[in-house]
Amino acid sequence: MFGSEGRSAFLVVAAGQPSYWNATHQPSVSPIHLALRAPSADAVDAFHRAGLASGGRDNGAPGERGGGRAYAAFVIDPDGNNVEASYRPGAD
Repeated sequence: MFGSEGRSAFLVVAAGQPSYWNATHQPSVSPIHLALRAPSADAVDAFHRAGLASGGRDNGAPGERGGGRAYAAFVIDPDGNNVEASYRPGAD
């Protein structure tokens, strides 16, 4: 669970295997999903470009998610982790 000053922390627990796991992945030793809060849609775009330029693989190009409630992008890092940057207008 993570948070920052003035903002509440959150924790999401999901049942089952994440969509980015393959048959070799196992609990406690396999990739994670790390979500980062971005300050703007431009920051999400920059995150995605930098992730790909640094050897990551695209796992979701920048775009609206959740019916327009968020603007996010996803990159699989070289260790297989799914890293997300998400901007939620009005969430501050």
